[in-house]
Amino acid sequence: MDPVLARRRLALFALFFIPGLGIASWVTRTPAIRDLLEASTAEMGLVLFGLSAGSMIGILASGPLVSRLGVRPLIIIGTALIVVSLPAIGFGGAWGGSFIVAGGLFLFGLGMGGGEIAMNVEGADVEEAIGRPVLPALHGCFSLGTVVGASAGIVFTALDVSVTWHLASVGAVTAVIFVLAIRHVTPRPLPRPTASDEPSALEQGRLRDLLTDGRLILIGVIILAMAFAEGTANDWLPLVMVDGHNLDPAFGSAVYAVFAASMTIGRFAGGPFIERFGRPAVLCVSAISGVAGLAVVIFADNQIAAGAAVILWGLGASLGFPVALSAAGASGSNPATRVSIAATVGYIAFLVGPPLLGFLGEHFDLRTALIAPMILVAIAAFAAPYISTPSTRFARRQH
Repeated sequence: MDPVLARRRLALFALFFIPGLGIASWVTRTPAIRDLLEASTAEMGLVLFGLSAGSMIGILASGPLVSRLGVRPLIIIGTALIVVSLPAIGFGGAWGGSFIVAGGLFLFGLGMGGGEIAMNVEGADVEEAIGRPVLPALHGCFSLGTVVGASAGIVFTALDVSVTWHLASVGAVTAVIFVLAIRHVTPRPLPRPTASDEPSALEQGRLRDLLTDGRLILIGVIILAMAFAEGTANDWLPLVMVDGHNLDPAFGSAVYAVFAASMTIGRFAGGPFIERFGRPAVLCVSAISGVAGLAVVIFADNQIAAGAAVILWGLGASLGFPVALSAAGASGSNPATRVSIAATVGYIAFLVGPPLLGFLGEHFDLRTALIAPMILVAIAAFAAPYISTPSTRFARRQH
């Protein structure tokens, strides 16, 4: 491989690792931050809304900005926002400022959502230049970052290190990684759009056709369910284990680390299963695994069983969102538009999920609130066999 390409690929591995490390660092300290803020479950849902809102705004804005500015500026801005948001969340918790924590989470979501499309464009360019798959490993690095972040969170929690020092330290580490990696990202801007790029009446009509495409609607249902299941764990799992199963906060963080490790294993190891059995079968089995894991966490009054069930939950959620996105691209003509529509549905689930779970948990309890994503994932299991396409049986995985 050309040394320049090798450095670009390595830089992307590092840049995908940063948001995974950051989000797991925050998630493992949610019980401590909740206690510092003296927030109810519903109030924590509103705090988490900052992360979801920032992510949605970043995702919706990043496509046009990449077309105008190229990938490098968006990656720089997005990653820098992630780096500065972590100390802001930590100091907000220490000062008991719910709005500061929500603002820090908003910056984190804005940075991650805004930089994600740009990093995927850069990854696709490197993949084409190398002639070998790169994107699956890149998204695996995000999951690897969550494992490392969750593991460090367990140690910091067990040692009773303050949230402020913990997240400030992670911010410093990510800043160093960012500075070392970004110089190897190509500064080449993408072509600017021309007047001919404006959507025509015919293209708008095609968009209406896509929105009424039965197969794409089914895929959207699956993505909604699987993204909801993944986002629920990312936002609430430590609190579910602490409040719902009476685990020590360090063990609650450890359970989240198990979930993150299961996600990582599923994403790195899922490719051969997709190639052999096809997307519908993999999505169906993934959804069944997610339902089984959620059911045990909800209904089993046994800490060991609930902790072990998180493995099924993580393996089930790991391939759901990326494989369904891939299926959307292969479901008919205009694959880019189909993927865009499906991804938007998924991010709506990430947006709505945290506050919804918070309000349900306030009126019932967090374990009972998990019935909502479990039902959606069960619906996805029934829908998965009907998304089969006559063309490609499998596709490249996406995060």
